[in-house]
Amino acid sequence: MASPRVLKRANGTRQVQIVWGKVGGKRKVEYVGSGRTDEEIELLLVEARERINAGQGALDLGLVGPRRAGEPLEEVASQMALLWDALNAGFRALGFDEAAGDDVFRDLVLARIVEPTSKHAAIERVLPEIGVPHASHRTVARRLRVYSAEGFRDSLSAACARAARLGPASLLLFDVTNLWFETDKEDEFRIPGFSKERRVEPLIQIGLLADASGMPLMVTAWEGNTAETKTMIPTLKAFMTAHQLHDVVVVADAGMISEANWKAIEAEGFSFVLGAKMPHLPYVIEKWRTDHPDVEYEDGQVWVAREPVGTGKKNRADHVC
Repeated sequence: MASPRVLKRANGTRQVQIVWGKVGGKRKVEYVGSGRTDEEIELLLVEARERINAGQGALDLGLVGPRRAGEPLEEVASQMALLWDALNAGFRALGFDEAAGDDVFRDLVLARIVEPTSKHAAIERVLPEIGVPHASHRTVARRLRVYSAEGFRDSLSAACARAARLGPASLLLFDVTNLWFETDKEDEFRIPGFSKERRVEPLIQIGLLADASGMPLMVTAWEGNTAETKTMIPTLKAFMTAHQLHDVVVVADAGMISEANWKAIEAEGFSFVLGAKMPHLPYVIEKWRTDHPDVEYEDGQVWVAREPVGTGKKNRADHVC
């Protein structure tokens, strides 16, 4: 395949050549010309390309007026048809078209996938560059109240759950982070709190419930001064109500479980597995160490310590450590 190339010479000039490939085992090189300035080299490269394309037909693009050789074409329109069709197919496969029933919402979601940006930029720049018809920014502003309603989000969460094909043994993951806002004015929702980035601006807490593959199932939000340990129980209860579940097993570490959370989990009747530091060595381990003073611990060795919890009618299942 022929291609132009530029070589630097010792006298300061640059030489433009065409490499035509190998003919009879030898590389065929054609000299085009030499120049010193970038403009001269660009003109020589244009001439080289014209020599390479000599004899090939040119399409009539209907351009008005004369056009200089090598001059770039004016971009009058574009359409990312393959990209847009693929994103639409994914949107429909997840069931979001039926759950949302709104083309404006679909356009905003898919535009954010193409380029994460503001709503205004999505309407004014991203969607026109994709080449699809879209609603005005005023129409989008009117729809925001619909999109922020809990019923709208619940329908999307139900679609996610159907796409994830949840079952009795499904593993769900939950975590919390915060988003801060570039303003010094707080309101009833955006409130300064514990920031993971150590920022002092108003922020909100965002919780995400996902399946084992990372498929999002539910997104929740709280005021910025809400403690992370107070976000898990409301999220689980909302998810169980939405999907008519009777029991879940909570698996968490000490970062998400406070003493109040522990009691709340028991009060809701959830099964749970908690990872936390133990202030005292359990009796069963201490006794084993006493009975086997010269024996090393084995990998995977397990001791079970059962601790009765509660009495009478309020008696709950024993804690097993």
